Amino acid sequence: MTLQPVLSVKGLRTHFFLDEHIVRAVDGVSYDLLPGKTLAVVGESGSGKSVHALSILRLLPEPPAKVVAGEILFKGKDLLKMPAEELRQIRGNRIAMIFQEPMTSLNPVLTIGDQISESIILHQNATQEKAWAKAIDLLGKVGIPHPSERVNDYPHQFSGGMRQRAMIAIALSCEPDVLIADEPTTALDVTIQAQILELMKELQKEFHMAIILITHNIGVVAEMADEVAVMYAGRQVEYGSVGDIFKDPKHPYTRGLLNSVPSIYTRKEKLEAIPGQPPELNKEFPGCPFVARCGVAEARCKDQDPPEFELAAGRMSNCWKQESESLKTRHRHDAGRAPQAPVLS
Repeated sequence: MTLQPVLSVKGLRTHFFLDEHIVRAVDGVSYDLLPGKTLAVVGESGSGKSVHALSILRLLPEPPAKVVAGEILFKGKDLLKMPAEELRQIRGNRIAMIFQEPMTSLNPVLTIGDQISESIILHQNATQEKAWAKAIDLLGKVGIPHPSERVNDYPHQFSGGMRQRAMIAIALSCEPDVLIADEPTTALDVTIQAQILELMKELQKEFHMAIILITHNIGVVAEMADEVAVMYAGRQVEYGSVGDIFKDPKHPYTRGLLNSVPSIYTRKEKLEAIPGQPPELNKEFPGCPFVARCGVAEARCKDQDPPEFELAAGRMSNCWKQESESLKTRHRHDAGRAPQAPVLS
């Protein structure tokens, strides 16, 4: 029996329409997420990872943000076309999110217990008593000591690692089908990072949820992911299984990311850095957005935008170097793409 995707993102493009220009924060992301699997979305800061995640739950302010093209299918239903009331029944219930900074995501004037039980009461029609009991149970599940006492504490009384565990408890309060974790181990020491990752894997098995893991930590990707989507300048430039990506990266940007990470096998004296800076997303790219930083660029890379080359089932690279290996080509500028709005001067 073939598993059906619990979430499918197809050709997602999210732009910010500002007074003087348009910022193309997400400009082409597509993938299928299967139940019980983990997809890692990686890339430099500003590559569009978090904006893509917020687009899924429609949490971006409109205006200035607007999804100009694409589909986001949750169990076959397009979240982008869903009425607000129906979406509220999914957001935080069937699809939950752990935000990047737990201290600013938690309400400082409400107890941890109140914040966990709130979504249980809202989405599961539970009584205050049952919701509070489940909040205590969840705090115990995520490794908070003495949960029946700590449930009455406020966020400032928790350490950074405990606040992150509390955020996970809130996200899991309704046993979601999809968990979006945006940099869940940022600003935590390595020991706590390892505990949080192990906790997420255990809870994933228990609830059989799919996870979208947004991170810039390649080590976390190797530890957690089944599939990897590499983003650069708002675009998905490579996609494949974690084994394929680490063993045989196809896009020069992916190779640059991997070469910048220390390895116990290669014992490099000096890590390789990707030269230059990412392009400004408020400008059109006549060719490949990575061309100015690429060491293997061809002449056509400067003025011809590379299409998405499908190298094998579930394996994609957005680089002209893969033209000869491709099974078929999915052009970025296809007929179904929403027309570009004019840049205001």
